[in-house]
Amino acid sequence: MKIGIVGLPNVGKSTLFNSITKAGAECANYPFCTIEPNVGVVAVPDERLDKLAEMYHPQKVTHAIVEFVDIAGLVKGASKGEGLGNKFLSHIRETDAIAQVVRCFEDSNITHVDGNIDPIRDIETINFELIFADIETVDKRLDKARKMLKADKKYQLEIDVLERIKQNLENGKPARGLEYSDEEMPIVKDMFLLSAKPIIYIANISEDQLTNWEQDENVQKVKEYAQKENSDIVPLCVKIEEEISTLDDNDKKEMLEALGLDESGLDKLIKKSYDLLGLMSFLTAGEPEVRAWTIKKGTKAPEAAGKIHTDIQRGFIKAEVVSYDDLMKEGSMNMAREKGLVRSEGKEYIMKDGDIVLFKFNV
Repeated sequence: MKIGIVGLPNVGKSTLFNSITKAGAECANYPFCTIEPNVGVVAVPDERLDKLAEMYHPQKVTHAIVEFVDIAGLVKGASKGEGLGNKFLSHIRETDAIAQVVRCFEDSNITHVDGNIDPIRDIETINFELIFADIETVDKRLDKARKMLKADKKYQLEIDVLERIKQNLENGKPARGLEYSDEEMPIVKDMFLLSAKPIIYIANISEDQLTNWEQDENVQKVKEYAQKENSDIVPLCVKIEEEISTLDDNDKKEMLEALGLDESGLDKLIKKSYDLLGLMSFLTAGEPEVRAWTIKKGTKAPEAAGKIHTDIQRGFIKAEVVSYDDLMKEGSMNMAREKGLVRSEGKEYIMKDGDIVLFKFNV
């Protein structure tokens, strides 16, 4: 699963990417420093794995992962090929979700591409370019569907949903804001619309804003904008996060305490990004390995078993399941079993986040 980090030039995208992945993406104070997207795979912070490791003393601990892609800065007119617009749009089309970095801090040493700080203007510059590109995609698809309608009436459904999307886009609203029926969803997915992708806004603030960001006018504007489209926001100081990312665990904890933070902004972002993609984790635990396995919310037990090995899915018999909270409360699997907290679930069981599972199978 890929999340594309996007934003106008010089808002802190590549610095954020460096902080997340420690991959060393080039940074510079001029537009289009990032031309080819940098890609980094990061672990999803999960305190449950640490507790399970204390219980089982495994040889290996494996976290769930999310892939972040640092994409070139976009400018007005990208949908018409301005700047690196064509590259930007093609790279973002390949991602599953968007993390848009929005500059909410003042700094005379860092040039703003539009000359001054205005987070809503910046957000809409990007969102409108995605919408403009989607209108072009929808128009082409509509022309084709109308021609095909003469030969096959099934294309009427496609025409209806396309016209509804087009009207929404022309009103300046993203495609993700509409609700789609089970019949319409395959049509929408097949178009890979840019504005249909789920989005999270990253309000890049200064160190001085860290403790009072809730009162900051610019951050509040971003928060209100995000709420209107049922999106989320993560305020963080990219500069500080870059410093924190270079520290070991003890020094990191001390710095966070000194800043009055319970966890880093990056950890919050990674967790929220995982959730944004509609993902969750089930867990396996034993002496060889404690591991988080990534599945879509709503996944049934056999499909979850297939994440471990296709043979387990093919020969699925049942899943022995205990919730993480119940296991921690009882202190061991044997005690949880004695209390009747280890359940036997069949093929229709829908997995829950934090389920600790042992699959039984026969092939």
